[in-house]
Amino acid sequence: MPEERVHHEHDVGYKYIFSHKETFLELLRSFVKKDWVNLIKSEDLILMDKSYILEDFSEEESDIVYKVNICGQDVIFYILLEFQSRVDYRMPMRLLFYIVELWRERLKNTSKKDIRNKNFKLPAVVPMVLYNGKNKWTASRNFKDILGSNELFGENIIDFRYILFDVYRYDESQLEKMANMVSTVFLLDKEISKEDLMKRLRLTAYVLKKITPEQFDILKMWLKSIMKPRLDTESKIKVEEILEKSSQGEVD
Repeated sequence: MPEERVHHEHDVGYKYIFSHKETFLELLRSFVKKDWVNLIKSEDLILMDKSYILEDFSEEESDIVYKVNICGQDVIFYILLEFQSRVDYRMPMRLLFYIVELWRERLKNTSKKDIRNKNFKLPAVVPMVLYNGKNKWTASRNFKDILGSNELFGENIIDFRYILFDVYRYDESQLEKMANMVSTVFLLDKEISKEDLMKRLRLTAYVLKKITPEQFDILKMWLKSIMKPRLDTESKIKVEEILEKSSQGEVD
């Protein structure tokens, strides 16, 4: 019997945050050091209002899907939000199924005439996993690693490598230096001492001065609805003080 997936506020909170395209782009720019990231403009990102549920797995996944056109070609970013107590070693397999499902949908909505055209191309799908578990992520990052005898066949077998955002493994001092919305959420989401939490809440006040009005509203909602219920009384009061001052333009 496979372990039942734990659904909780993280799913809702992270999906809410990264469904805002400027914040999703901030995630890429902060943690994905690839040249193609610089080709993406937030106004070109399209959030696809669809969640994929496959017969292969009994649970419903929490995911985010974006589409963008880069250099005249469609690219799809598939982000799986992974909040389990244990690392899922099926991850490469799960991602492959979603990639294929995205391609199937594109083919279903494309005329046979266009598909037969020699210039027809399927969209590139870039798989990503956002994981906030305490245990180190030890699942294979490359798909070919879960194939038997993969070393024999080299480039003749299917392969891809997904991008992993491993929240607990990011260096805390680097997150503090970033001082943007995404790094602040990652810092506050970790289970830490009360003293460190108060320090990070003070950092939140600084970040609130830098982010856009839209991000301000999103972070405020996340703090009140997702973060605040998990805090002790003193920390809740600090959150209220920060939000009250910031709403009046008095953040120190």
